[in-house]
Amino acid sequence: MSTSHTWNFFRAGGFDQVQLSSGADLLALKDLDQKLWVALSCPTRGIEFDSDTLDMIDCDGDGKVRANEVLAAITWAGSLLKNADLLVAGQDVLPLHEINDSSDEGRHVLASARHILRSLNKPDALEISLADMHDIERLIASLEFNGDGVVTPEQISDNSLRSTVADAMQCVGSVADLSGAIGINAELNEQFFSELNSYAAWHQTADATVLLLGADTAAAAVALEAVQAKINDYFLRCQLAAYDLRAAEPLSRAVSDYEQLAAEALSSSSTAVANFPLATIAANKDLPLCTGINPSWQVAIAALRNQVVVPLLGDKKTLSASDWATLCAKFSAYASWQAAKPSNCVEGLGLARIDEILHSDAQAKISALIAQDAAVAEEVKAIRSVEKLLRYQRDLFLLTNNFVSFRNFYTGKDRAIFQVGTLFLDGRSCELCIKIDDVAKHAGFAASSGVCLAYCECTRNSGKQKMTVAAAFTAGDSDFLMVGRNGIFYDRKGQDWDAQIVRIIDHPISIRQAFFSPYKKAVKMISAQIQKLAASKANAVDDKLMSSAVEHGKAVVAPAAPPKAAFDVGKFAGIFAAIGLAIGAIGGILASVVAGMLALKIWQMPLALVGLMLMISGPAMLLAWFKLKNRNLAPILDANGWAINARALINIPFGTSLTHMPHLPAGSHRSLVDPFAEKKSLWPFYVVIALGIAALVVLWYYGFFGHRA
Repeated sequence: MSTSHTWNFFRAGGFDQVQLSSGADLLALKDLDQKLWVALSCPTRGIEFDSDTLDMIDCDGDGKVRANEVLAAITWAGSLLKNADLLVAGQDVLPLHEINDSSDEGRHVLASARHILRSLNKPDALEISLADMHDIERLIASLEFNGDGVVTPEQISDNSLRSTVADAMQCVGSVADLSGAIGINAELNEQFFSELNSYAAWHQTADATVLLLGADTAAAAVALEAVQAKINDYFLRCQLAAYDLRAAEPLSRAVSDYEQLAAEALSSSSTAVANFPLATIAANKDLPLCTGINPSWQVAIAALRNQVVVPLLGDKKTLSASDWATLCAKFSAYASWQAAKPSNCVEGLGLARIDEILHSDAQAKISALIAQDAAVAEEVKAIRSVEKLLRYQRDLFLLTNNFVSFRNFYTGKDRAIFQVGTLFLDGRSCELCIKIDDVAKHAGFAASSGVCLAYCECTRNSGKQKMTVAAAFTAGDSDFLMVGRNGIFYDRKGQDWDAQIVRIIDHPISIRQAFFSPYKKAVKMISAQIQKLAASKANAVDDKLMSSAVEHGKAVVAPAAPPKAAFDVGKFAGIFAAIGLAIGAIGGILASVVAGMLALKIWQMPLALVGLMLMISGPAMLLAWFKLKNRNLAPILDANGWAINARALINIPFGTSLTHMPHLPAGSHRSLVDPFAEKKSLWPFYVVIALGIAALVVLWYYGFFGHRA
């Protein structure tokens, strides 16, 4: 994409990176091809960067900051600043005259900044700082109206209106205000008054046929419903008795049923008693309302008589089946009306309170307060925008130099935001330490980086704080890097953590390590074989001592040894012959090497030794050189949630700068006298002299010093 902006690039990590040094560079980033960006995404957690700023840049709240979100943040901040170079300065103090008030948003931000300063008793201040925003939440919460569209009872001075809001909260619920208090918003206000109107409209549909007893109708309906099923049961039993006179006695319950009750402690609330008929059964018998009533139902029947029968039928002592049918019919209209009652939660307020609220202007007043609160939303948003602008001014340049380019990482002037601290372990300090969450997941992909990584579990405060870091070892060797080794990790705040290696991704660390690796492997193999031989000899001696102790009658229990095989002369002759051949072959090889060396001139001998060493170490060094040359930072970061857009190489010189080896301070005085040094033994020199003499004898034997006599 062509652009009029002139870009500067620097070469680092094996690729060209854009150099950002001015506000114009930042504003022009939208025109820079994103294929030239080092990263296109980074996580909002686990890096050394202000998480609040990252959350503001992360517009969609998915926990990642992407390239387009970085561009949007730069564009927004650039539009509110008169001088875009303020974004490069990285300051957390903003002069008020630098806020661009040529737009509505800019004017809102400037006005909000001045409002914040006035609330902090600094009305004459000419600049605002991020420290001034420390209590921004408290500032917003202290406003009479804070733009969240919520009205709380505490905001209302009118007692009647305050009571209405409290009733609404009781009926339809509440929401939290920014201040922490609870109140209602426009939605709850609308729901409350809608239910009030619905309930009132339903109640107005009741006429004289519905409310046949006026205000007492509801209580009378409850009294009738309480005994309706039991009275229906009674009259049906009486009808059966009229159908067949023989049914009267068993329908009234048998004597044996009463005998079962006789042994119990009875009460009027007993279920067994309540299950008996209301009264004794007879053909077409009226229901007595005063006497002869089942004790468990006397109170309910008395309520029916007083609240239903007397008001509608007069002072009756009994109730016929036809009278009962009449009463039920009279209340059918009320039952249908009740079935049509809207489902809501305002009924508990009572009809009088509902009418009182509806006949007031409470709804309009509450709506006006909510609208007044919502009207300052832009002002409150502008208050938050002041904090956002201050954060962007301070942090955007740092972010872009760890996102668009890795300037901080490759120049070494400042640590990159993904470097979370320094690990001290095995006499080295590792600067490239990255915080991770899942060791197995990270190691699965980071292994392709070619970097030797040691995963360390870090703890402090007796294990109350924990984290895991992946430390890159890029200098020295890995001879003593092993799972379980302990070190100390210092985070970017200088806090110390106990660190223990839990996993290692083993890759070449240095050419020096590769040079010595064949010899170390040979020494290790020989040492292992010698130890194995010594162990077998020691076991043989122990077995011999054990057998000797048994033969002398000592109380030692040992497994029975297998019978000794007869001495096989042929077998041992073959063994001795093989040993002789091996010694002869070794002597021949040694003679050839020595003869070859003696055939060289003096100045050629060192070159021959160097060539021999290169033959041994050369392949390992060459392989290590290729791997070290291609070490790549990208897989390490990609495995941690980044989207790295380049091959960020860690070559040998740069890798050496990431892991520091121990060096004595300049001007230090060093004493080479070690009082505990091991005393030097002369037998190695004797062995060398003996081998030399043997070599000379072999050379003489084969005629290298002339013909033998």
